[in-house]
Amino acid sequence: MINEEKIIDLHTHSSFSDGSMTPEELLCHAHEKGISAIALTDHDTVSGIKDASVAALKYGVELVPGVEISSESVSQVHVLGLFINTESQALLDLFKSQQEERLISNKKYISVLAEHGFPITEEEVKRVAPHGGVGRAHYAKIMMDHGWVSSVAEAFDKYLGVGMSCYVKRMVITPEEAIECIHKAGGLAFFAHPYQTKLDYKGIYDLAKHLKNCGLDGIEGYYSEYSPEMHKTFMDMADDLSLLVSGGSDYHALMKPHLEIGVGRGNLKVPYSVLEKIKAALK
Repeated sequence: MINEEKIIDLHTHSSFSDGSMTPEELLCHAHEKGISAIALTDHDTVSGIKDASVAALKYGVELVPGVEISSESVSQVHVLGLFINTESQALLDLFKSQQEERLISNKKYISVLAEHGFPITEEEVKRVAPHGGVGRAHYAKIMMDHGWVSSVAEAFDKYLGVGMSCYVKRMVITPEEAIECIHKAGGLAFFAHPYQTKLDYKGIYDLAKHLKNCGLDGIEGYYSEYSPEMHKTFMDMADDLSLLVSGGSDYHALMKPHLEIGVGRGNLKVPYSVLEKIKAALK
C-alpha cells in the first residue's frame, strides 16, 4: 500500500560534488527531517554513494543511487540517473572525462571571475570543494563569503547563471549520450529542472519529446524553484509524453542555504508514490 504521507527527495548533493555535507551528514539530516527516501545525485560522480549506502542503513533512510550528468544540446541540459549501477564501466569512463573537463573549465572560471572584479584563488576553491568536484555553487559560495553578493542565489542570478557575464560554457556530452550511459548502468534517465534550459515552453516540449524518442524515461515534475504553474506545466508535459515523474529539492546544504532537504523553499512535497511508480517502471 502506498503511503502518501511519506515524503521523499530524489535530487540531493553531497560534498563529493557541490554540496557542503558529507554523505553521512546528508543521510543523518534526511533522517532528522523525517524524509523516507533520498537519491544522492552528485554532479558527474558516484564517489559518495558507498558512504551514503552505509549511512542509509545506519539512519533508516531508503537510498536511491543516482547521479546528475551535465550535457549540452540546444541548451544546457542536466540529466538525472536514478537506480544506477555505480560500478558501471560506461559511467566510470564518462566521469573520468567529465572531471578532466571540469579542471579546464575551472581555470576559465577563475580567470573570467577575476576579469569581472571577483579575484578568487585556487586555494579558496579547494577549501570549499575538498573532493575536487568543483561547480558553480562553489564560486557562488566564495563570492558570498567575500561579501560581493548577498546570497548564492544572487550570484547565479547576476553572474553565474546560463548566459550571464561570468558563465563559462563547458565542453560536455549530449543529453542523448547521457541517457544512453545511464541505461547502460541499468538506471532510468530524467530531464532535470527543464526551465533552466532557458527555452520557452515549445522549446522544452520539443526537446523532451525528442529525448523521449531517444530513451528518456521521465521529467522532474517536482522541484524547489517551480512556481505552482510550472509544476502543473511539467506534470502535464510528463503525462502528455507518457514520461515518468521524479522530484526533489536540489539540496546543497550551505552551498544553497535557501533550500532545505525535502521541502525546498518550504512548499515542496514529493510523495512516496512517485518513487513507487519509478520502481515499478524499473522492474
